Amino acid sequence: MVDSEAISVRYFAAAVDVTGCSEESVALTQSSTLADLVAVLTDKYGAEMARILSVSAFLVGDELTRDVERVAGPVVDVLPPFAGG
Repeated sequence: MVDSEAISVRYFAAAVDVTGCSEESVALTQSSTLADLVAVLTDKYGAEMARILSVSAFLVGDELTRDVERVAGPVVDVLPPFAGG
């Protein structure tokens, strides 16, 4: 049996608009990557979320990344581009 864990996913800006929440728990295996998380969120929320995730950065611990092959940590922030200058 594969161990799974609850990953806390926090949303900001347009991601909040699509999900209707600012935070939720997602069950993934301990070795899951950000790509795995993106797939789960796309399945759950559809094409608009896929579009947002494709241009988002992810904060995992204190590392800001766009590398979806990175292993997801216990908390992942989804950071879409913010308006402004």
